[in-house]
Amino acid sequence: MTPLALAPEAAPAAHDLSPWGMFLAADVVVQGVMIGLVAASILVWTIALVKGLELAGASARARRALRLLDDATSLEEAQRAFAGRGGVPAALVRALGEEWRESEALGPRRDPAGVRERLAIRFARIEKAAARRLSAGTGLLAITASAAPFVGLFGTVWGIMNSFIGIAEAQTTNLAIVAPGIAEALLATGIGLVAAIPAAILYNLFARGLAGYRGGLGDVSARLARLASRELDAARAAETPRLRFAAE
Repeated sequence: MTPLALAPEAAPAAHDLSPWGMFLAADVVVQGVMIGLVAASILVWTIALVKGLELAGASARARRALRLLDDATSLEEAQRAFAGRGGVPAALVRALGEEWRESEALGPRRDPAGVRERLAIRFARIEKAAARRLSAGTGLLAITASAAPFVGLFGTVWGIMNSFIGIAEAQTTNLAIVAPGIAEALLATGIGLVAAIPAAILYNLFARGLAGYRGGLGDVSARLARLASRELDAARAAETPRLRFAAE
């Protein structure tokens, strides 16, 4: 008898190994992970763009305020320089005017040390509020930077687990059959890294920029406090009952 010839192993079906093809062929759980990571990446870049422009504008206003205060020799000149302006530096000048007016109502009983202390409290509250407004929403950058790789890894583990199950059911170790499923699973980790790496870089850049901005506001407050201290000392030396600052 003529021995039966073994039938050749069927060629595996062609797979679309493009990123979009692998996404469509992936498990529904892996697809959900990929969609979530892509959405997080879009949010990261949107927040970075909005907050970056906001921080750049605020920092520019702080630098202009420093130049204006460098040219001012009195609080009256500082008030005129910031009349009609917006932004945190102008808010600091207005807070100084309000405190000056309230302290002026005390008359001769006012204590210069108390005025300085109250000004420092007002300035600190304004600076902290400005920093909170600028940093609002940036927590997503830190969350994405720390969590996205693990979310992507979860998608990869899930996809590889399904690939091994498929290998066991097909009872074959043909690499052409195994590789596409593993590649689809690894795509989730790749997307997680694509989302996490820019988020970490952008968060650190924004944190440094915010620290520089707070330092600029501190310089503005220090210049205003210096002018106020000079006016207080001049008023005390002249023994005048009124402070020489026309508050708004």
